[in-house]
Amino acid sequence: MIEVRNLKKSFGSNSILDGVSFRVEPGESVVIIGRSGGGKSVLLKHLIGLLTPDAGQVLIDGEDICCLNERQLLRVRKKFGMLFQGAALFDSLTVAENVAFALSREHKIPPQEMRRKVTEVLDMVELSGTEEKKPSELSGGMRKRVGLARAIIYQPQIVLYDEPTTGLDPVVSDSIDQLILRVRDRLKVTSVVVTHDMRSARQVGQRILMLHEGKIYFSGTPEEIFSSTDPVVHRFVNGISMPKEHYF
Repeated sequence: MIEVRNLKKSFGSNSILDGVSFRVEPGESVVIIGRSGGGKSVLLKHLIGLLTPDAGQVLIDGEDICCLNERQLLRVRKKFGMLFQGAALFDSLTVAENVAFALSREHKIPPQEMRRKVTEVLDMVELSGTEEKKPSELSGGMRKRVGLARAIIYQPQIVLYDEPTTGLDPVVSDSIDQLILRVRDRLKVTSVVVTHDMRSARQVGQRILMLHEGKIYFSGTPEEIFSSTDPVVHRFVNGISMPKEHYF
């Protein structure tokens, strides 16, 4: 479903991605981890064509999107849903209006059918009855759920998650993880999750990729990465800082 080949991206003299390559199979749930500022969000933006690489390819369902124009990219982006880090809801709109926003702009759907679709996805994310609430009336976890409902209302093939549990307490974070798994299994979507939350990575990832110094440094199952004796991997997944002398 997704294939990245030798992807390179620099901003000025700062090299962010330096030959990233990986594949994501249809229906697979892949987690991308790595240090802050290491290029995870930059990589995510390449997957939906928001950034153009300096070199390399991004293939979505076999199609190289790196040389598509904006109109062609819009067609490809319809295969994606995305849950943004802060949910990115419109404060002035109700929950129902937020969820229906993209679908109502792109498709001429009768109001009754639109309401049915909104009700269906809100039920899937366990937010039935919140249609008329505003984002300011919701908790952080509820806003994330609304963001996910908006991402899946038009039944995308791929869902991207940018730090889905950031700022949430452990109990709410666990509920978001369970929701990611439920959406994957019920809708048969391919999932790519960027996270710093190692508990979440272990729970939702069938495979974990570690981005380090601009490359995929490690790829394996949660069991393989969390039991790894590689010093770089071990320190990161266990939250161990480098010895002091390494900073000088």
